[in-house]
Amino acid sequence: MSNFIYAAIVILPAAALGYLAYRAFKSRMNGVSTKKILKKNLLGFAVVLAITSTLMFSVSAAETADDGVSADTAAEEVQDAEETEETSSGDNSKGLGLLAAGLVTGLAGIGGGIAVAAGAPAAIAAASEDPKSFGRSLIFVALGESIALYGVVISILILNQL
Repeated sequence: MSNFIYAAIVILPAAALGYLAYRAFKSRMNGVSTKKILKKNLLGFAVVLAITSTLMFSVSAAETADDGVSADTAAEEVQDAEETEETSSGDNSKGLGLLAAGLVTGLAGIGGGIAVAAGAPAAIAAASEDPKSFGRSLIFVALGESIALYGVVISILILNQL
């Protein structure tokens, strides 16, 4: 049963994100503005993320609740729990660290993409009007791209702490 639940935790978010991409493409072909599509996709991504994290935490809580302890082995379990306390907290922190690294990289990439999407057309327009402004406009585009690089650096720092 737990294999089915783990498969659902992986497959359902992937299917939901695929559906969001499909709806975004169809909406764009029907003439809906990009800002409305982006808002709907960000909201949908947040909902999928919340549902997936809730499912993951509830499954792990249900598995730990199913591990019943009898009265005869209670003292042995306490000793084993003290010995394995560091390893279990390490496993949880590793999983949360990986989740944090993924979120940092993804959100920084989205932010960098938004910044470049706004800055690059303005840089092209400025360079077409005055070719001397090409260097300054290139700096503004590079600043937008640096947001994504900062996210990658922070995620590398998080991964090195694990």
